[in-house]
Amino acid sequence: MSEERIPNLTLNPEGAATAAAAAAQAPAAASQAPAASALTLNPDAPAAEEAAKPEVEPVVIDESMLTPEERVAVDSFAKQIDITDSTQVMQYGSAAQKNIAQFSESALDSVRTKDLGSVGEALSNLVLELKQVGEPEKKGFGLFNRGKRRMEAMRSQYAKAETNVDRIVEMLEGHQLVLMKDVAMLDQMYDLNQQYCKELTMYIIAGKKHLASVRVGQLEELRKKAEASGSQEDAQAYNDLVNLCNRFEKKIHDLELTRMISVQMGPQTRLLQNNDTLMIEKIQTSLVNTIPLWKSQMVLALGLEHSRQATAAQTAVTNMTNDLLRQNAELLRMGTVETAKEAERSVVDIETLQHTNQELITTLDEVLRIQTEGRAKRVAAEAELGKIEGELKKKLLELR
Repeated sequence: MSEERIPNLTLNPEGAATAAAAAAQAPAAASQAPAASALTLNPDAPAAEEAAKPEVEPVVIDESMLTPEERVAVDSFAKQIDITDSTQVMQYGSAAQKNIAQFSESALDSVRTKDLGSVGEALSNLVLELKQVGEPEKKGFGLFNRGKRRMEAMRSQYAKAETNVDRIVEMLEGHQLVLMKDVAMLDQMYDLNQQYCKELTMYIIAGKKHLASVRVGQLEELRKKAEASGSQEDAQAYNDLVNLCNRFEKKIHDLELTRMISVQMGPQTRLLQNNDTLMIEKIQTSLVNTIPLWKSQMVLALGLEHSRQATAAQTAVTNMTNDLLRQNAELLRMGTVETAKEAERSVVDIETLQHTNQELITTLDEVLRIQTEGRAKRVAAEAELGKIEGELKKKLLELR
């Protein structure tokens, strides 16, 4: 993990550096799969347990998330914000948002250009090649022929298999190296994402502090002034500042949505890193266990064949060779089945994709609901403002 630093907040996003996000070239991936359903003899028990679960306490974005140094930086930055500057409000926090967007795009580009399926194909080819060694060849030239042709066919078969296995091993070592680089890159991506998330948090807290101070101070003063003077200009100034506060509040909400995306990227990055690590371990097992075992069995089989030709006890040697071949075949079958099972396992379950999609749909529904509620509140506020202004004018006419 890199040393934590205080993010540099800026009101000029065009000058913010985004090269660090573009350097992250690793895929983003899936969230955790849902747990299997528990069996029960009491159908009412799951509902009761669900009802008994405590409600999840929502996370509040406030200064408790910051270090003392970061709080000082936020306080100083909040004083520089000017919500009357339309350009500043429009670009507020956009530098951090661009970092998250470029971060996601670089991860997506890495997924597009990577073919992880070739790893499983290479492992399957390795299993197939090892399985074919020791099987009888057609036209009587297999391992079970006698004499000189038997030995030559056996040597030829092993030599061909060894060449193919060496080629597959080289391919697997290349994939392993790529995956190891990806794991290191994912660490960098995780650190960058944490940095961007902290930066967004500071922008949100600073914006909320400044907005609260404006509403309590400047906005309240304008309201009192408009009520006291009855001037149309004072009422308009108050209404303009209310609209500016609402615009800035929506901008802060946009930053909160971007921050949530960054928060989700953290565990997703770690899950992807774990998947790559598991694949590295599978490849390592094939390289350090399966291949040496096969070569030792190959040497042993050739030595036994030489012994069979040198001995006069043809029947005894044949029986021993057959027993050895059966043992090797059983070991090879067991290894092949286990390797094939591991190679055919999916990296991402369909249930996981369904869960992720459902979560995205739920999020979109929630955002739509919030937007609808916000729009309704603004409409109600506009109507109330009109009523207030009318009441004020009526009162002024009564004074005359």
